[in-house]
Formats: sequence, structure tokens, C-alpha cells
Amino acid sequence: QVQLVESGGGLVQAGGPLRLSCAASGRTVSDYAMGWFRQDPGKEREFVAAISKSGGTTDYAESVKGRFTISRDNAKNTMYLQMNSLKPEDTAVYYCAARRTTIGRVVITDNNYDYWGQGTQVTVSS
Repeated sequence: QVQLVESGGGLVQAGGPLRLSCAASGRTVSDYAMGWFRQDPGKEREFVAAISKSGGTTDYAESVKGRFTISRDNAKNTMYLQMNSLKPEDTAVYYCAARRTTIGRVVITDNNYDYWGQGTQVTVSS
């Protein structure tokens, strides 16, 4: 079992940067594939980015490629999402997720994740 807590959300102007963090506790995070998802009210939760256990493999939604970077520091039990060139359509609650696995692959489907944080609000103004 692992507990996840997101932080770093807030209000930012379009074009600006924002960095989200996901702090994990309870288990060794190197045993977990992790990812970021986002959701606005009335919309389905959508995949944003994913990273393998070691951090050696990443994947991104097409809408954020070239703008967002997912990373992790397993020694600090923390995952990050660096968001640059933000757009109003990036506005959402952002969630981090984790899945315990022995396979060093990314996980991009939300129902394949076992643990979720409470979310952090990101609002991008124009």
C-alpha cells in the first residue's frame, strides 16, 4: 500500500510554467509504475503522462507532448510533472497514481492503477 499526496497546483497565466509534485509514503516507490491524470467537472478523467518504475521509460498524451515532462526521484519518494506553455484547456484537477508491478513498463490506463492521490487544482487563465 502507498499513500499519494499532490501539491504545486494553483492559478497561472496562459504560457506560464507550473510544477506539480506527488509525494509517496508507505512503500518503496521504486516498486510502482506511476502516472498523472487530470479531470474537469463533467468530463472523463484523461491520461496525461506515465513513467516506469525506474524512470527509464515515459509516455505522454498527444495534447501535452513537448510541453510537459514527467520525472521521478525514487530516493525522495517523489514524482513530478513539469508543465510549460500552459493553455486554458489544461485547466483541471490533476491526480497522481501508482500501481505496484514487477514489470518495467508504463501504465496509461486509469483503471490499471491501484492508488490515487486527492488531486490538486490547476487553473490556467487567458
